[in-house]
Amino acid sequence: MLLGVSSALEHKTPQEWAEKHVSLGLKCVNFPVTCMDGQDKIEAYHKAADDAGLMIAEVGVWRNTLAADPAERKRWTDYAIEQLRMADAIGATCCVNVVGTPYGPRWDGGYRDNFSAQAWDMAVKMIRQIIDAVHPHHTKFCIESMPWMIPSGPDEYLRLIEAVDRAEFGTHLDAVNMITSPRRFFYNDEFLEECFDKLGGTIVSCHLKDIRLKPEYTFQLEECACGQGSLDIKRYIQLADSENPRMPMIIEHLDSDAEYEASVKYVQLGPVPNCTIL
Repeated sequence: MLLGVSSALEHKTPQEWAEKHVSLGLKCVNFPVTCMDGQDKIEAYHKAADDAGLMIAEVGVWRNTLAADPAERKRWTDYAIEQLRMADAIGATCCVNVVGTPYGPRWDGGYRDNFSAQAWDMAVKMIRQIIDAVHPHHTKFCIESMPWMIPSGPDEYLRLIEAVDRAEFGTHLDAVNMITSPRRFFYNDEFLEECFDKLGGTIVSCHLKDIRLKPEYTFQLEECACGQGSLDIKRYIQLADSENPRMPMIIEHLDSDAEYEASVKYVQLGPVPNCTIL
């Protein structure tokens, strides 16, 4: 698999950005500029990644394409379309968002109606609209798996893939985001295998982090840096490597360059038999 981090790391130039990733032994990156930053900047970062031999694994959207306000929904759907268009132009592996929600103040928050038939139909229509506006040749559009909105599990993800019915739609696997019950937590090795068994052939990128159980009642989980929780990271990497030896695995949600470096080193130094961390 190809290891990367979600952070752009502290840098002043595209070349320094690429060099910092290479110096950490990373082989893939998240693209740190957007379609709104101008073609010159886009091309500068694209060239820096290409010159350094870095795969551009992900272009993020991270906007509410299901916003309740029609004008806001159109604004962010149009933005997602342009992000996907840019991603395809620079050869990114995937362009990724979460479904979003019209049902509450937090755009990626958990609400009962996130699992309604209306939300499902809106999500399918939105994903098709974005893909059909671009028809990407190199890049898959993806929806990141989430704990409190679709897709929240591998079966739900499979149904979403079938409903969208577009070859340009792929799986962005964040296994930790789908660990939402005691059984999935304590038997996370089995859950990881279930994810790859069911979604194999559709997975184009993975997020990599850890998860731990808090001691307070009731059942509370929190994500954490690699090696500080109970996720079977070795098994996760083995499964990703078997799915695709060049699978991007992106470490995310840390607060500083130093924390990212520590997490990278943990993964690089951990003994993971029968797979290659490139």
